[in-house]
Amino acid sequence: MSRLTHVDRSGAARMVDVGEKPVTHRIARAAVEVRMKPATLSLIRRGAAKKGDVLSVARIAGISAAKRTADLIPLCHPIATTKIEVDFTFAGKGRLDIASRVEAHNRTGVEMEALAAAAVAALTVYDMCKAVDRGMEIDRLRLLEKTGGRSGRYVRSRGH
Repeated sequence: MSRLTHVDRSGAARMVDVGEKPVTHRIARAAVEVRMKPATLSLIRRGAAKKGDVLSVARIAGISAAKRTADLIPLCHPIATTKIEVDFTFAGKGRLDIASRVEAHNRTGVEMEALAAAAVAALTVYDMCKAVDRGMEIDRLRLLEKTGGRSGRYVRSRGH
């Protein structure tokens, strides 16, 4: 059975020592869905939200979140990212899909940075549109893929 890496033998939280791990090219992709009224999605698509360009602001928020993940999640290592992307897809009458991709050359992975980017982009969409649609739902935040490091490549299976 695997042991949690952020917990010592006595059960206390600890930061993992990555000092001896080799630097490798790390990539992680994450995704999240924002469900809303079709009229709200139409406002976003047309750039007609009262607070401004929702997707541009959400993209910047997601990028900023990835860069500040270690400030948000206590046991994450600060990582100098080399590339951060946040993209949007209109995926139906009332669904906006958000995908993030983060890269770095580091001793530890960038999964949390990719997840933070997607999550904060989704929260920003909610914040900018809540005046017209408080019933929006943020759903299915998930890691899609990660590469680099000792554990190798992970790709989310379709059924998972």
